[in-house]
Amino acid sequence: MRKTFTACMAAILFGVAAFLASTPAAFAAEVTLYKSPQCGCCENYADYLRENGFSVTVKPTWEVEEMSREAGIPDDFQGCHLTMIDDYVVSGHVPIEMVNRMLSERPDIRGITLPGMPMGSPGMNGKKRGEFTVYEIGKTGGDRLEVYASE
Repeated sequence: MRKTFTACMAAILFGVAAFLASTPAAFAAEVTLYKSPQCGCCENYADYLRENGFSVTVKPTWEVEEMSREAGIPDDFQGCHLTMIDDYVVSGHVPIEMVNRMLSERPDIRGITLPGMPMGSPGMNGKKRGEFTVYEIGKTGGDRLEVYASE
């Protein structure tokens, strides 16, 4: 009986550890999403983050473009909203898998961006057309960003 109990407890603890390791989003710090006051897709992205375990505060502002530049994101690489997660910046409708990857790997970058408002991306309507290319925002920013991941 004692061996069975010990084996069951070990299996439960292993399962909990595996769950915790696979869901860094659920344990991230508070998330702040800055968006244009009239943008609805940004609200959809905030809901998407909430559905994936984040606690999100939305702050409407007319300064998203300026804030993105200050974060080192060139104009051609900006998304329609700017999200602050832990010590990182996430610009645009970045899929949760890429956000979680960044939070679990903790690369030495400022953050990641999915430029524009691609159809079918999280928070956007429509059907996905082609691959999403997410770029990393280096510590110093710059005119050209490196590819972080594609989906």
